[in-house]
Amino acid sequence: MASLCLSSSRIVSLHHHKPCLSLKFRPRISNLSGLSHSASAVSFNPLRLSSDRQRTASSVSAKVEKRRKRGSSVVCYATPMLSVHNLQWISTISCVALMLTRGTGIHKSFVVPLFALQAPMGIVSWMKGEYGIWAAFLALLTRLFFPFPGELELPFIALLLVIVAPYQVMSIRGKQEGAILSLAISCFLAFQHFSRAGSLQKAFDQNSVLATVAIIGVTVVSILFLI
Repeated sequence: MASLCLSSSRIVSLHHHKPCLSLKFRPRISNLSGLSHSASAVSFNPLRLSSDRQRTASSVSAKVEKRRKRGSSVVCYATPMLSVHNLQWISTISCVALMLTRGTGIHKSFVVPLFALQAPMGIVSWMKGEYGIWAAFLALLTRLFFPFPGELELPFIALLLVIVAPYQVMSIRGKQEGAILSLAISCFLAFQHFSRAGSLQKAFDQNSVLATVAIIGVTVVSILFLI
């Protein structure tokens, strides 16, 4: 009898617990079904797919345009060819050519101060340094015993002038006063060269074409320094 009572009590308890289990699991099944329906509705929405494709296409095109703009902007950062340093070297080479050439009728003594005013700072520092002083000393020592060629007299005088020039004179380099003085000297040399050549055609002959190009180079550089 006791076992029958226990079994009956277990059956009753099972009958009481079954509805609770069904109540717990039914809402979960309904929620999952609702989520699956909503996910399927979202995943198969053709309007959303088309809008996503348009967004990705627009973003890709915007990136490509940015890259093109960046690539084209690199050309704008080119270094200028007519910088101050390059102009100084052009003037220095032209002055040395005028000192050494023979196809001109100018007073070459005016080329020496023009060289001192427009030479690059590296050359001036080298001349005023230890190496320049030793070069001047050896040149003077050689000059005592051997005559210099006529073409080397002016470069030697230019070296001595730069070495012994005071600070007040060399301080006008790179300033408006120095640019005006350089332009006056170069214009005077150009006037002498072309007036003594006789004509423009003779100025570009084989014997005087180097001097003509050097005169033009010095004058153009002096004008650019003043601008």
